[in-house]
Amino acid sequence: MLISILMLLTGVGVFIAGMNMMSSGLEKSAGSGMKTLLGTISNNRFAGVGTGIAATAIIQSSSATSVIVIGFVNAGIMTLAQATSIIMGANVGTTVTGALVALSGSSFDIDVFMMCLAFIGVMMGFIKNEKVKNIGSILCGLGVLFVGLDLMSSALAGTEIKDFFEGLFAVIEFPILLIILGVVFTALVQSSSAATGIVIVMVGQAVLGVNNAIYIVLGATIGTCITSTLASLGASVNARRTAFIHLIINVVGTIIFTAIIWPLQDVIVHWLSGIQDPMWQITIFHIVYKVLLTIVLLPFVKQLVALAEWAIKDKPAKEELKKLKYVDERLLKSPTVALMQVKKEVEYMANLAKLNLERSQEGMTTGNEKLGDEIYAREKDINFTNNAVTKYLIKLSPLVDESAEKVIGSYFHVLNDLERIGDHAENFYEIGVQMKNANMAFSDAAKAELNEMYQKVFEMFKIAVDAFDNLSTEHLAELTAKENEVDALKKKLNSAHVQRLANGDCSMDHSPYFFSAVAGLERVADHLVNVGYSILNPTGSQSKSV
Repeated sequence: MLISILMLLTGVGVFIAGMNMMSSGLEKSAGSGMKTLLGTISNNRFAGVGTGIAATAIIQSSSATSVIVIGFVNAGIMTLAQATSIIMGANVGTTVTGALVALSGSSFDIDVFMMCLAFIGVMMGFIKNEKVKNIGSILCGLGVLFVGLDLMSSALAGTEIKDFFEGLFAVIEFPILLIILGVVFTALVQSSSAATGIVIVMVGQAVLGVNNAIYIVLGATIGTCITSTLASLGASVNARRTAFIHLIINVVGTIIFTAIIWPLQDVIVHWLSGIQDPMWQITIFHIVYKVLLTIVLLPFVKQLVALAEWAIKDKPAKEELKKLKYVDERLLKSPTVALMQVKKEVEYMANLAKLNLERSQEGMTTGNEKLGDEIYAREKDINFTNNAVTKYLIKLSPLVDESAEKVIGSYFHVLNDLERIGDHAENFYEIGVQMKNANMAFSDAAKAELNEMYQKVFEMFKIAVDAFDNLSTEHLAELTAKENEVDALKKKLNSAHVQRLANGDCSMDHSPYFFSAVAGLERVADHLVNVGYSILNPTGSQSKSV
């Protein structure tokens, strides 16, 4: 009995480890697909369901999909209605794991072949190619999953443990108790896919009857909500509403279908008995239940959103803690999605830096102090984004593959370059204010020269950000050429100012401000070259690509 229990627990552990390994490999392999999928979020509820099904089929976890969705809602880039339809789709997508488990009980002995995949996957892991490694992780996870299933099946085949479970389920055969058991068990293993898979194995070994298993499966759909509920703690009001909707969908579904199934239990079990394999009986039930639940509740998306808004009220207006616009800690569940969102944060920071640079042009040439509040507030946002995204990248780095590590390395450098551009913009504004306070102003000739240099820098800004956004090398040569023009312009402007001093057209007191402005603009141009070339080299160097 003790050996059988240890084998069962080991089998459960190996099964869950295999699931996690497989889902990790799938998520990394389908990285670009996930980006495309989650980048096409729309208000069409049918498209949302399709997105939820596809995303969950990719990462093999409805809990993980729900947590990612909560992260998107918390970041303000997904509405509650969009999140609701995606969560419904995720509920359907999670049935894929049950189908895989049912394959282990097929008449064709597939287990041995599947378990061999673990060895093949491990061997593929020794190959340096990242794509091959990811495929190896998928195969290894799939093989390990079937090893876990085999261990569970062997453990449950023992007479003593079978008698124990048969006696246990004879005592708790009341549907409500079975549903509660499903809730608790799923909350413990943190995965409805794993819980349902274990139930399917128990049905296959005749330890658990289909009549009892269907209620445990219903309970498992509620138990999986614990993950998203925990993920919503401390999040925004809408993120908590998303977790609430996830819970309501599954609770309402369980109540409706329990009310239907309970009085018709014998009819439903008889209908399922038409399927020869008991494992497929519960698998088909699971699929039909999830699909019907989605069909029933999909027309009520607006009502579910309204219910969530009624149940979880908006907080009284108060100063909110500063947070990033597109990135959320919960997105670390899917490193590929998290990296995609980090890129949006970097692009947002580039836009802040550009706006401050534009305002600084006016501030430097006019000394308009009214621009100060706007520039300083935006500079605080730039500094916050730089620090927060840097910390986020440090957490993300261990979770990504080798190719993504280079991208993260480039983001570190780009953030630093953009932060320095923001500092220069602030300095340019302060030059104008200091000159105005000292009753000084640049000559018309000096203003025209500085504006000419500014325009060159703005042209470089557009090229650099376009290259970073689109990962395009098409205009990098032009970026380099314009940097050379800025370098030449720096020498030209400095010489022209010296000539004005010699002619008596300008005061020596103006020189520190003029030379500082010209040098600062030239440094901004250098930082922009680094931003553009970051798509080839993490450091932004033009010397070689990696």
